[in-house]
Amino acid sequence: MNISSQLRPAITIFALLTALTGLLYPAFVTGIAQGLFPSKANGSVIVADGKVVGSELIGQNFTEPRYFWGRPSATGSMPYNGGASGGSNLGPTNQALFETVKARVAALKAADPGNTAPIPVDLVTASASGLDPEISPEAAAYQIGRVAKARNLSVPDVEALVAASTTGKQWGLFGEARVNVLKLNLALDALGQ
Repeated sequence: MNISSQLRPAITIFALLTALTGLLYPAFVTGIAQGLFPSKANGSVIVADGKVVGSELIGQNFTEPRYFWGRPSATGSMPYNGGASGGSNLGPTNQALFETVKARVAALKAADPGNTAPIPVDLVTASASGLDPEISPEAAAYQIGRVAKARNLSVPDVEALVAASTTGKQWGLFGEARVNVLKLNLALDALGQ
């Protein structure tokens, strides 16, 4: 058997499959995505005052009392770092997780000492990706008093803003109600206080 007689078909098939799976198919899928879902295809970016301020899909590290705080990030020393996405992988009996949650509870209580409501679990535990941009409506409600006081707003006004920023279950069936923290904080900033 001659190697050159087998090499030519192998190279031809390699070139065709490279063109098909490496060029044509990605271009086709990208074209469909850009045509049907341009916002999602481009990262679900959020623009405010003509500047990109973030993405609907990646949380941000809000720490000032005048802002709603998101779910903690487990991406290391740089919170919400997409390059270090991942959970802490600490189990429920791990002492390091216990200490981390204890510190987060203390930070929440220090930021709002008069709040005696139970702290929602999503304010003290990170998600599996460490990048979660959303919190539960309960986690938002827990923070309303602190944010209203820091911004000199009435509690009912902030409650209305949280209600308007709450997204229900996907198609009314899947998942849970949620609040995108960046969008909520941008709506707060739009009030000018």
